[in-house]
Amino acid sequence: MSTLETDIDELWARKQNDEIDAESAGEDAHATLEAFLSALEAGEIRAAEKRDGRWEANEWVKQGILLNFGLRENQAFAYGDVDHYDVLPLRETDDLGARGTRNTPDGTTIRRGAYLGSDCIMMSPSFVNIGAYIGDGTLVDSCDTVGSCAQIGENVKLGANTLIGGVLEPVESAPVIVEDGVSLGAGCRVTSGFVVGENSVVGENTLLTPRIPVYDLVEEEVHYGELPAERRAFTRFVESSVSDHDLFEGGAYKPAVVATDLETETLEATEREDALRE
Repeated sequence: MSTLETDIDELWARKQNDEIDAESAGEDAHATLEAFLSALEAGEIRAAEKRDGRWEANEWVKQGILLNFGLRENQAFAYGDVDHYDVLPLRETDDLGARGTRNTPDGTTIRRGAYLGSDCIMMSPSFVNIGAYIGDGTLVDSCDTVGSCAQIGENVKLGANTLIGGVLEPVESAPVIVEDGVSLGAGCRVTSGFVVGENSVVGENTLLTPRIPVYDLVEEEVHYGELPAERRAFTRFVESSVSDHDLFEGGAYKPAVVATDLETETLEATEREDALRE
């Protein structure tokens, strides 16, 4: 990948210096962009990786994704019965069946540059954006969105109507991370580079974002931007500092997340869901 990284770095510098744009980009530039997208789809490169226990963005990969927008012109595409107007076509899915991954008909959309591992399930309608990484055995349920560059681990369950936000810019910022074995209940929202620790179970309609505190009752700590591993998390509301404002009567509250130990009943419920998917 060192050659590809070098080629992307050179294109990025030329783009930043206004030496190249969508109109002037030639065959060599487009060949580099195509090779880059193919590497993303094969899982050979990723927008973020875990190093020394912390997730870090691969800046050059995010730069390559941005170049695919900046060095391409809008055009009409057709994929099956779907017509769209964009800078990128939809991802080819011929490779998915060979490794046991399936996407149900009428509404599963995978954009170019997205990786799906083995034995994944995408239910209709759902959407996976460019740069996203979906690990082996993961379920993307109906009405789910996996944003650009989001990194989803193995054997993850994204409940119906779950939003995984995308973080494309700034390029140095790590995207949303959902680690291995996580179960997100229906209607969850994970945004702005939040990290959900492995084997955690998150209750329905929970909002996980760095601006909302996570009260970890296991270690008796308050976290921002991450949920520790092996926790059961759910939303609660705590009193706001504007509670005594003269313009309204009664208390004012703001959302918070409470994290506790995983309970046996919670684990048994997730195991029953696994059995239904066999």
